[in-house]
Amino acid sequence: MKLTVLGCGGGIGSGRHTTCFLLDEDVLVDAGTGITSLSLDQLAKIDHVFLTHSHLDHVLGLPLLIDAVGDRRGRPVTVHALPDTLEILDQHLFNWKLWPDFREVPDASAPWLRFERMPLGSSVSLGEARITSLPAHHTVPACGYRLSNGKRSLVFTGDTTRSEALMHTLNEMGDLGDLIIETSFENGLRDIAVASMHHWPDSLARELKHLKPQPRIWITHLKPGNEASIMDELKRSIPGREIAPLAQGQVIEW
Repeated sequence: MKLTVLGCGGGIGSGRHTTCFLLDEDVLVDAGTGITSLSLDQLAKIDHVFLTHSHLDHVLGLPLLIDAVGDRRGRPVTVHALPDTLEILDQHLFNWKLWPDFREVPDASAPWLRFERMPLGSSVSLGEARITSLPAHHTVPACGYRLSNGKRSLVFTGDTTRSEALMHTLNEMGDLGDLIIETSFENGLRDIAVASMHHWPDSLARELKHLKPQPRIWITHLKPGNEASIMDELKRSIPGREIAPLAQGQVIEW
């Protein structure tokens, strides 16, 4: 299995894209602005999109994906997400006001887009990959994902603040090799992090004290322009852990 980081920024700016990962060649995890780095041929290969939550920096590429390549495909793109997330997309995005409802285009019997409800804790198997939704704690209904090949797992938390349920789930994984977890703000912006339900270095340090496995830890969703200072604070707060910033263009294989 191969995960390519198309975008991992906590915002946009020169050389920065928001969250979007390509799993092998046909699966996306989130659909932020990182999706724009894919060619039309690559976009047309996407069969499945797994969304962590409904915020724009994680979904804004989805309607553009369907619009760009829907007519090139012989089957709909399937979007997997929490039922609440799909309800938000139904009401506020694919509603014929903000964007066409491609579940009815060109016809409801042969659409370009379909939704698949994925309740918390449920799994989808695609080839050798098994993708399981995990608990997260954010301002809207949200989840993370475990990507497993049966021998080793990678976990992407999505956007989250402190979550006992997530830590409990991670501690039950005997094969956790890589953990992609967010830290969005510096300690000095703690109040903003609390209000928006994101991690800051000290909060992540407290969370990781409860993590028993020893995966490689990759930090994502860093605030644009503050990446270096956030990582400096993290490394001071979390000694003894293998921790590094996730990088756009990075590939993780397992």
